[in-house]
Amino acid sequence: MLRHGWTVMVVGLFLAGVATGSRAAEEGVFRLGLIGLDTSHVIAFTNMLNDPDHPDHVPGCKVVAGFKGGSPEIESSISRVEGYTQQLQDRWGVRIYDTIEELCENVDGVLLESVSGLPHLEQARPVIAAGLPLFIDKPLAGSLADALEIARLAKAKGVPWFSASSLRFWSDVQKAASADVVGDVLGCDAYSPCAYEPHHPDLFWYGIHGVEILYTVMGSGCKEVTRVTTPDTDFVVGLWSDGRIGTFRGTRKGNHGYGCTTFGTKGNYTASGHSYKGLMEALVQFFKTGEPPFPNEVSLEILAFMEAAQEAKAAPGKPVALPSISLE
Repeated sequence: MLRHGWTVMVVGLFLAGVATGSRAAEEGVFRLGLIGLDTSHVIAFTNMLNDPDHPDHVPGCKVVAGFKGGSPEIESSISRVEGYTQQLQDRWGVRIYDTIEELCENVDGVLLESVSGLPHLEQARPVIAAGLPLFIDKPLAGSLADALEIARLAKAKGVPWFSASSLRFWSDVQKAASADVVGDVLGCDAYSPCAYEPHHPDLFWYGIHGVEILYTVMGSGCKEVTRVTTPDTDFVVGLWSDGRIGTFRGTRKGNHGYGCTTFGTKGNYTASGHSYKGLMEALVQFFKTGEPPFPNEVSLEILAFMEAAQEAKAAPGKPVALPSISLE
């Protein structure tokens, strides 16, 4: 009996230790909440972060909470909310909260994923007020004015944030921007699909991907743009303040790929393809350190570039200066 009792006690202590260790491991994971369950990104990102067996798994963060959101005026948004919500609940046990404020009380950081940029400012407000680090999926906002307000609020509160298309972190695009590969960048021709959404300026919906590639390679400093538009194509030429030229081609017909050609002092490099893994690695690093992977001003200038391109649409070939992104 004594031996049996001792065995039971040891097993009990072992199981208690396992349970405690499991809780400690769980507590060591950075808990993320999703705002806006109307995009396939919420499924793709959660699978990569939560599933250790995923071929592109990136450890360190775990999605545990969500807020449905959705834009009723955009059919491709509102029609997908319930399906994606159910997938997150069934596979990962993601808890759905009725308000963003409640979600913020139960997470360590937020992925603002709403497919429309229009609600991003209002959805970001309570996250910033809660002091949580914030990633905002493309587009940063539905207008440059909204983006600047997000930046002002975050700066005043000391909240770290960043916004990007996943194309910025695609390994081939990184090669196209690498001094080891191309030397000094002399120019870049970037391209991506460019379907429109009537509630957004033209390039905000899908053109953002190609514009993000362009800025990944060229960096900030564009001073003016010109634009030519046809039913099937947008072509925007950016003139940088140092005299370099970068272009964006947005497609609505044919092969809708993503990529660029960089022209450099060492040689040229053509990149194509797409993956979310680089973005997931950047996200985990951001949430661990609180340091954005590139300056926020770049994201603001990207929106300034796209708004200038919207103005230039009405006057093909006429240069339009980028609006100010000053937070003063």
